[in-house]
Amino acid sequence: MDEISALKRKTAKVGTVVGKKMKKTVTVQVERQVRHPLYKKTIKKQKTFLAHDEYEKCKVGDIVRIIETRPISKRKKWRVVEIVGLSAHEIENEIGDNKP
Repeated sequence: MDEISALKRKTAKVGTVVGKKMKKTVTVQVERQVRHPLYKKTIKKQKTFLAHDEYEKCKVGDIVRIIETRPISKRKKWRVVEIVGLSAHEIENEIGDNKP
């Protein structure tokens, strides 16, 4: 089975890295908006996931895409597929490096 068809069947989420205190593991916070059934107001709900970061490239503040995978440990059932956006601190460093 090729990689692309396997990725289509698994659940993917996009979230922000909020913690990196373990080796090869990051804490990712995923935010979603739901409509309240009675008051019809949009509410933000947040949930955190432990995700496997094989190469330890993620930093706190990065926006990452995680995908569901086999259980790696008791609470870790997700892995980082790609870094979608860099943290604000990293962007400032890149801009500072490009100045003449």
